[in-house]
Amino acid sequence: MLEILLIIFIGRSFFRLAEEHNQNKWVFAILGVVSYYVAALIGGVLLGIADEVFGLGIDWENTLLLTIIALPIALGAVYLLYSILKKAWKKNVVIDTNEIQDIGKNSDNI
Repeated sequence: MLEILLIIFIGRSFFRLAEEHNQNKWVFAILGVVSYYVAALIGGVLLGIADEVFGLGIDWENTLLLTIIALPIALGAVYLLYSILKKAWKKNVVIDTNEIQDIGKNSDNI
């Protein structure tokens, strides 16, 4: 149940971010959700490799433990992607110089 709420929250956050910056809303909402799952997958693979190399002795049958371990990894990756998109889109703000109060003025005076 917690994961469903997280997915909704992540999708909605990316949807609103894309909406604020005039990007394709649904593509980035889905990208946010997919990034959560991909980061959890990559984190699990790296954890498995670390368990084999260092002999951590992780109980792979305990799904609650694995979920608790994967949650911060996935949320960290989602936050990183969100921050990168937000920073990149803030740089690309288009300032419209054709304002309503400038109608009728010479282009040299603007």
